[in-house]
Amino acid sequence: MSGRIVARPQRVGHDDESSISPMKKSELKRSVKEAISACQDKKAEEITVLEFEEGSGAFTDYFVVCSGTNPRQIQAIADEVELRLKKAGMRAAHVEGYKQADWVLLDYVDFVVHVFSPKARQYYDLERLWKSAKRLDGAELSSKGAARKRRSSSPASRRRLEPFTVAPESIR
Repeated sequence: MSGRIVARPQRVGHDDESSISPMKKSELKRSVKEAISACQDKKAEEITVLEFEEGSGAFTDYFVVCSGTNPRQIQAIADEVELRLKKAGMRAAHVEGYKQADWVLLDYVDFVVHVFSPKARQYYDLERLWKSAKRLDGAELSSKGAARKRRSSSPASRRRLEPFTVAPESIR
């Protein structure tokens, strides 16, 4: 994957709640919620959040994982996440895969946003790879998501969407 590189802040130790990362816990959760909202606004599919516990071996606190149906949508999702978080004063430390738009990775140090094509998501299967992470699922964020879910006609597609729907409120 190729991408833009921005200076990456050093992570600090996990000695106590205040030193989990350079970002305060409340700011981190607010930023993750904003990333989820940006994904939802660009109609990302199968949004899920993985929360990593201390000692899990993870290099970040959260993964936000979602899918787009085509390269243009994948880039639009990534663009919206970057735009929203930039407005909130955050810049990605590293971005990879934007041009290929098969798997775009936006690294915000304390959390990473992964935007996949369906094929790449199935192949890499991060949810299985990081199965020890706490999976944050919850009620849908907005009525837009609920309307999209109701319009889905096949039971198979409903089954696929329901477990991955994340509400920002589920991040505590």
